[in-house]
Amino acid sequence: MDRKFQITSAKSGAAFGVRVVTRAEVAEINGTNEEGALRVRLTSDSAEADEANAELMALFASVLGVKANQVEIVAGHQSRDKIMCVLDVSAAELESKLGIRS
Repeated sequence: MDRKFQITSAKSGAAFGVRVVTRAEVAEINGTNEEGALRVRLTSDSAEADEANAELMALFASVLGVKANQVEIVAGHQSRDKIMCVLDVSAAELESKLGIRS
């Protein structure tokens, strides 16, 4: 059963799940997966590495037009599956900027 992508509103921003795929030619947000997480392709060698986490946060900051310090990995630093939070952005704004409906 496919789950629907979901952005959760929080007191200071919006949170959502991400599944990281590494060793891509270009870093990009590549839709959603069957678990309801955003599928993100990174050029880094390992999703568990600090380098991949930095690349992931920089990608979201760029795509969303926010400062780098507004993007956080809340859980999953050492995993392919991560929970991200974007501070000072509502769930509706995030959906609009990502072009994905939850």
